[in-house]
Amino acid sequence: MGELINNVLFWLTDLGYFGIALGLMIEVIPSEIVLAYGGYMVSQGTVTFVGAVIAGTIGGVIAQLFLYWAGYYGGRPFLEKYGKYVLIHKKHIDMAENWFERYGTGVIFTARFIPVVRHAISIPAGIAKMSAVRFTILTTLAVIPWSIFFLMLGVQLGSRWQEIETVAAAYTRPIALAAATVILAYIVVKVWKRKKG
Repeated sequence: MGELINNVLFWLTDLGYFGIALGLMIEVIPSEIVLAYGGYMVSQGTVTFVGAVIAGTIGGVIAQLFLYWAGYYGGRPFLEKYGKYVLIHKKHIDMAENWFERYGTGVIFTARFIPVVRHAISIPAGIAKMSAVRFTILTTLAVIPWSIFFLMLGVQLGSRWQEIETVAAAYTRPIALAAATVILAYIVVKVWKRKKG
């Protein structure tokens, strides 16, 4: 892991709960790593688990709201120009927009558990002017279990928190597959209702 990431994480430690939220808001470091480090902080008694979950949820939701509002007010041209600064590239926007057009607003929750799509899905939601309240509720419901999961792994790993990506892979793949299955079921029900109507 790069020295820069380590330095940022150590700096966030000094900020406690605010550091966890801020780390997730700025998205310079993947959320999985920030949360795993938050779990390490819990294991060291620096923060409490419940407090870390709350901080992680707040930071995770605000990060997605930034992308939502950027899509809502700036549209695709703005995001294609400036998205690279928050690690969102044109291919990510293309994929997320395609998912959103295919599956509608219902994908906001389940897409949070699928790599690549999970971060970018907020963009087409904003561009499509999806209800901010509905977007926030669905995003929050997805961010809470995501935060709990990686914080728990971080607690278990303790000083070995840097191994999070390797350890998490065994869990995130089945989760992504389950999320994709739910989306497929959602599409089938939607098509069936449309034909029935």
